[in-house]
Formats: sequence, structure tokens, C-alpha cells
Amino acid sequence: MTSLTHPVDERLPGGKLAALGFQHVLVMYAGAIAVPLIVGRALKLSPEQVAMLISADLFCCGLVTLIQSLGATQWFGIKLPVMMGVTFASVAPMVAMANTTPGVEGAGLIFGAIIGAGAISIAIAPIVSRMLRFFPPVVTGTIIAVIGISLMRIGINWIFGNPFGPTAPSIVNPDHAKWLAEVGSMANAAVTPAAGASAPVAAVVPAIPKGLALVGTVPNPKYAQLPHIAIASVVLVSILLIAKYAKGFVANISVLLGIIIGGVIATATGLMGFDKVAKANWFDLVLPFSIATPVFDPILIATMTLVMIVVMIESTGMFLALGDMTGRKVDQPMLTRGLRTDGLGTLIGGIFNTFPYTSFSQNVGLVGVTGVKSRFVCVAGGLILIVLGLLPKMAALVESLPTFVLGGAGLVMFGMVAATGIRILANVDYQTNRNNLFIVAISIGIGMIPLIAPNFKQWLPHGLHPLIESGILLASLSAVLLNLYFNGSSGDNSAAVAAAKQADAH
Repeated sequence: MTSLTHPVDERLPGGKLAALGFQHVLVMYAGAIAVPLIVGRALKLSPEQVAMLISADLFCCGLVTLIQSLGATQWFGIKLPVMMGVTFASVAPMVAMANTTPGVEGAGLIFGAIIGAGAISIAIAPIVSRMLRFFPPVVTGTIIAVIGISLMRIGINWIFGNPFGPTAPSIVNPDHAKWLAEVGSMANAAVTPAAGASAPVAAVVPAIPKGLALVGTVPNPKYAQLPHIAIASVVLVSILLIAKYAKGFVANISVLLGIIIGGVIATATGLMGFDKVAKANWFDLVLPFSIATPVFDPILIATMTLVMIVVMIESTGMFLALGDMTGRKVDQPMLTRGLRTDGLGTLIGGIFNTFPYTSFSQNVGLVGVTGVKSRFVCVAGGLILIVLGLLPKMAALVESLPTFVLGGAGLVMFGMVAATGIRILANVDYQTNRNNLFIVAISIGIGMIPLIAPNFKQWLPHGLHPLIESGILLASLSAVLLNLYFNGSSGDNSAAVAAAKQADAH
């Protein structure tokens, strides 16, 4: 490096670049694969389609990372050491969409919403770059805490089983189901004319009402199986031990190592197979619209756009914090280019049937840990991610992981998001400004409504459901409006930047 070269623009030797880039990939890998697994399984896609989601996600992570760190024209790329990945903030709305409309049809609605939100985000990036003052720590901390709390449900369900479907806690009593089937047969036979008869025989029992179903009343042996809980516990304990006793980089990838340990144990106990891995190709291209054709619903696009505004606000604080860490001042045009890339990445994600993208803050933390400020390290990481996305066997291996293995890690990943929000809120001034208590208390309560009372919207217009069934969106709107009501807006961004420095991936 010459005296005229800024540390951000330093070009390191190839071997060192590859090693440091691989470090960045490992730090973000667990978070990157979590979202396609969550959304793919919520959509009830086939294992092959979920594997395609994972491949496309890794490919797009790499592609958008290259755009952000290298730059593309004068419009895109902040040209800082930034790794791009799927934001957890988008998970709750996407899962809500998936629960309403599962399958390929639901996937099309999700991808259409993502494409629409990406295009809008590109257009409004200059405006959002000036909105940081509306998101002080009392707002961002509340939003991040609600994101983490909302996601914890997913991690817990991974361990024990989903509340609905084959792994529900209770199943229909087999004797009752048999009785209902027999009654149905009798009713159908009674109203069907006998051979040669001009009229049906008198009904012995009334016809079974359409949609009649029995409820679960007996314990489901597939729910909360002890071997599954045991392996999830081993994953959790492994992560805690590595985090406590390991140092530096190894400690930073404790979640990934815990998942690997859980996968090995699941394989040894016969609970994980590799048939799908064996059938997968070694190499395949990631193509646009390979899973579903996008469907553009205005309400869903508006919902995802609100998510993107929150994501871009968080990115604003992250970019400013990263500028402080690297010694490169982030001015307004530079900030706009970075946020515009968030929108472009989201647009690209929708086209390739993946998800919204933002900067991964674990990797920002890794810049501080390693002291290496070169953006070309993230360029190397982006290239590695692209290669991983072109290896279907890698995606099939990830998809083969049992949910209970991921659940042990999910408690850590999603819990850390909630803990990060709490940590940011701990630095909020409550002594001289008691109104902040109202902002936090009410916003978290409103954010919990869809979690605690999921049917609260049943009498509201159906078109509004996608907009209000995300606790994250409700908490975000509540926190912003209450903060404006009690505190107004300030032009001082220092507190928001300080909060960004504490943030974990979300």
C-alpha cells in the first residue's frame, strides 16, 4: 500500500484476500441460509425447490456484495467493506404471505412484492438517506427487539414442531376419524339411488356438511420428540461453549460450528440422510424466475416497501458507523449510492426468486475485529458466495439439515437479534425523558398483537391483512409516530450511529 492509497482501497495479496474473504463468508453463512429455509418451508415448497432458493440466495448475496463493495456506475455501490445478505426484517411478512397462500402461487406473490419494493427503494433512496433523524435509538432498538422476538417463534417451532400440520402438538383421535369416515360413507350411500331405482333411498343420516373436520385431541407422537430436543440442546450448548472458550474468528462462527456438530450427530443417529445430496448436480446455473413467475399485488408491494424503508434506515446507521471505523467519510451522495444498492439488490433478489438484501452487520463487526479495512476482502467474499450458489450439492446439503438442528442455532441467532435491540434500548435516556418508556412499552405491545392474537384481523377488510399481520411493521409505525409525538425530530445523528455500531444482523 502506498502512502496515497486509503486502507479501504488497499489491494492485498491473492492468498490473503481469499482467506479473509472466506472468513467473511463463514461469519454470515448461517444467517444467509436461514431465511430461504424459513420461507421455503413456510411456502411448503418441495425439498428441490428449497435447495434452489438456497442456491439463488447465495448467488445473489455474492452478486450484490460485488456491486456494493466494487461499485457499479455513479449510481450504485458505497465502495466500503460490506457483505450483503438477506434481512431478517422481511421474514415475518413473507411467512405471513406464505401462510395465506402457500405453494408456487404464494411464492409468486412474495417475489412480485420484492421486485416492486426493490424498484421503489431505488427511487426513494435519496429521500431515505435523510430520514435517519426519525429513527433514534429508542425507535431502532424497539424495532430490532420486536424483530428478534417475532423470529424466536420460528426457532422454537423448529425444535418441537409446528403448531399446525403433521408435527402439531395434537392429532385427531383415530377412532373419531374412523367413525366420521363411516358416517360419511353411510350418508353418501343413502342419498345415492340404488341400481334400477328411480329415487334415492331415505337417508339414514344427514349428509356431512362441507368442510366438517375434527380437532386434535390426542398427543401427536411426532411433536417434541426427545431425541430431537436432545440434539437441539447439544447444538445450543456447543455454540455456548465455543463462544466462551474460543477466541477471535472461531468464536465469530460459533453458530455455524454448532450447526455442523448437530448435523454430524443427526447423521450418526440416522436422523439425517444424504439421498437428496447424492441426486443433486455438482454445477448448475442460477436462472431468473426458476421457481415462480412474480405476481404484483399493490398491498403486498406496499408492505414490503415499508420493510425496506426500515431496512434502509438501519443500513444508513450502519454505513455511517462503518465510515467511522474505516476512516472514510460517508457523504450524502455516497450514502445514497449505498442505499440505492439495497434497493437494487432487492430487485435482483426478486428476479432470481430470492429475498430483500441489506448489509450484514456481523461482517461490519469482523472489520473491527481483524482491523482489515480493504473493500476487496468483501469482493473476494462475494466471489466465493457466487461459486457456492452455483453448487447445487451444497444447497441440497443445507436443505437436508433437520429442523431441530437448525432450531438449536435459531434460538441463538434470533435471540441475539432481540438482545441487540435490548442493548440499544439500555442506552436510551429514561431518567430525564420518561416519554421514552411510553414509546417502547406501547410499540412492543402493538408489535406483539399478531403473535399473541393472530386472528385479530378477521373482521377487517381482507386487502389490509398483509399490511397489518406483521408485528414488525406495526411496531415500526408505532415507534416512529410516538417518537415524533413525544420527542419530535432532531438533526443529530450521532446517537443513531452509535446504536448502529452495536447492532447484529437483522
